[in-house]
Amino acid sequence: MAKRKPIAFSVPGKDGTDMSTPFWTVGDTTVHRIDETLLPPATGPWLLPRATPDVVTREDWLYPDFADRDGVLRLGSHSFALTTGGLRVLVDTGIGNGKTRANPAWHDLRTDYLERLTAAGFPPDEVDLVILTHLHTDHVGWNTRHVDGAWVPTFPHARYVVSRAERDFWAGYAMDEPRRQMFRDSVRPVEDAGLLDAVHVPADGADIAPGLRLLPTPGHTPGHVAVRVGGAEAEALITGDCVHHPVQFAHPAMGSCVDIDPAGAESTRRALLASLAGTDTLVLGTHFPPPTAGRVVSHGDAYRLAPVPGRFVR
Repeated sequence: MAKRKPIAFSVPGKDGTDMSTPFWTVGDTTVHRIDETLLPPATGPWLLPRATPDVVTREDWLYPDFADRDGVLRLGSHSFALTTGGLRVLVDTGIGNGKTRANPAWHDLRTDYLERLTAAGFPPDEVDLVILTHLHTDHVGWNTRHVDGAWVPTFPHARYVVSRAERDFWAGYAMDEPRRQMFRDSVRPVEDAGLLDAVHVPADGADIAPGLRLLPTPGHTPGHVAVRVGGAEAEALITGDCVHHPVQFAHPAMGSCVDIDPAGAESTRRALLASLAGTDTLVLGTHFPPPTAGRVVSHGDAYRLAPVPGRFVR
C-alpha cells in the first residue's frame, strides 16, 4: 500500500467554527485529536460519583484545564487519528450522529465530526484501520452512518479491530435494550460487511501495525485495550476508558459507575500509572478535555498529569 502523507488544515464548520485539529508528534508519527463534542457538566457526577466537588477542588492542578473552580469535571468525546506504516488509523469512533440513545447527551447528535476528520487528512473512504478500545456506546458510534434507510460502515475500506476477549464477552452477555440497539446500529453492520476483526491480545500485548500495539487493560470491560503508539525513540499511550479523567491519577481507586469489574479496573489503573510515572510517554486521554494529553508525574502518594498541549497548523 502506498504511503499517504496526512494533512491538517483549518476549514469552517457548518456553524462557522474553526475546524483545525490539535496534533502531537510521537517520533515519526503525528497523532490528531478529532473532536466530536464536549460532554455536559452532569456527566462527571454520573460517571465518577466519587469525584465530588470537595475531592476535585483539593487537586488544584486540575484547574483550569480539567475541572472548574467549583469542582465540576470537564470531559469530552473525541477520536485520535494517525498515520503509521502507510496506514491511516482511527482509534475509537465516538458517539455518532442520529442514533437512538438512552443517555440524552448522546441521543440523536448532529456534529461536524466527519468534516473534522476529513479536514485533518482522514477522509472516511481513505481510513485503513479502525481500532476499538472496547465496545461501549460512546466508542463505536461512528462505526456506521445512516444511508438510504440503513446503517452502513462509515469506513468501508477499513479493517475494524477489537480484542477477541471483548467481542466474546458481549456475545454471551444479557444486554438490555439500549445496548442491543447500539450493537444493531453500530457493531453488527460492520460484522455483516466482513470488516470486524476480533484479535487475540495476550498479556504482553499484540502488534497490529508498525508502531501500533494493543495492550490489555481489563476491568472497565473484560477485553478493554489501550493503544501504544510509536517505538523505542518516542511513545504515546491512548487510554480508552481504563482512565476516564485525570482526577483518577490522584485517586487511582476511583472507579467509573460503568466499570464491569471495578476491582480489576482499579488494579489495571494502578499498574498502568505506576509504569508511566516519570517516563516520557505521552498519555492521550480518550475523554480528557483540552489539552487532552500529558505526562504522568508522581504527586504525593499518587500521581498527576502534567499537560502537553497539542500544536495547530496555521
